[in-house]
Amino acid sequence: MERWATFDCYGTLIDWNGGILAELARLWPYADAAALLERYHQHEPRVESESPRMPYRDVMALALKRVAHDEGLALDPDERGALGASLPSWPAFPEVAPALEEVRRRGWKLAILSNTDRDFIEASKRRIGVDFELEVVASEIGSYKPARGHWEHFFERTGASRDGHVHVAGSLFHDVAPAGELGLRTVWINRLGERPLPEPTRELPDLASLPDTLDELVPA
Repeated sequence: MERWATFDCYGTLIDWNGGILAELARLWPYADAAALLERYHQHEPRVESESPRMPYRDVMALALKRVAHDEGLALDPDERGALGASLPSWPAFPEVAPALEEVRRRGWKLAILSNTDRDFIEASKRRIGVDFELEVVASEIGSYKPARGHWEHFFERTGASRDGHVHVAGSLFHDVAPAGELGLRTVWINRLGERPLPEPTRELPDLASLPDTLDELVPA
């Protein structure tokens, strides 16, 4: 049986919060960037739900515009695409590459299921520096997680067995909950010290011990 580990990318492999926070601080250095980030977290999933076929760069631009409106902040029209412009430079978390390399060495196949665009995921893969067998991105399937389109496309394209599949992600809302509803094993990467709701199959603070955790869940 083939063993597949699928991953959310932003917040799990790439420092998504850090990338957005840096841009918010650059755009509005006099504002509370952490509070703006929380506001952004409210708007992005709403935009994705309203417009599932909208490219992710446009989702980010519209969410940023709504943040500015809510907070009474001026946003130069030339800066509306600031998040998309900066995304290719957002770094991978330091333990990601060695962990994924070890997972591959143990015989796992890797895939990314991401609420993003193809050019963004290609740039982020270069930052990660590890090969993936497959990437399923929102702009190519017209669906944003937590809708189930990513998993449907993954299983359709790979023919993977659910018994050999584990989904790894940092978002309870976008990933752990819908994957659990599909009856899949999940590993929640809890980088922020949050409380799990719903409960994942396993919880880790980062990817450092992921190879052993995956092998425990689906032995070779």
